[in-house]
Amino acid sequence: LRVTRTFVPLLAKSKAPRVINVSSGGGQLTGGADGWAPAYCISKTALNGVTSQLATALPKFAINSVCPGWVRTEMGGQGATRSVEEGADTIVWLASEAPQKLTGKFLRDRKEIPW
Repeated sequence: LRVTRTFVPLLAKSKAPRVINVSSGGGQLTGGADGWAPAYCISKTALNGVTSQLATALPKFAINSVCPGWVRTEMGGQGATRSVEEGADTIVWLASEAPQKLTGKFLRDRKEIPW
């Protein structure tokens, strides 16, 4: 939130300001996150809520959160089901090509998902 607030004046100079928050399926209230660390899940649920609030407060911005999925990174490990490219796809799309009117959403694979 502090980073976003710090950059809002600079982003506001853009014709199409965008903020993309990296969340997780663990932040979904509608899905099961059995076995996940509660603090991690709660922090991602909070991030999704902040995303929604910021989208309302900054209507000229496209502000969304993204679940990249289980990605083969240092955190995800080699057993993860997605490549880095697959995990980054929706993030890059939101930052560069997605409609500016798409805001306040939680997405995976370029589609809105419930949180």
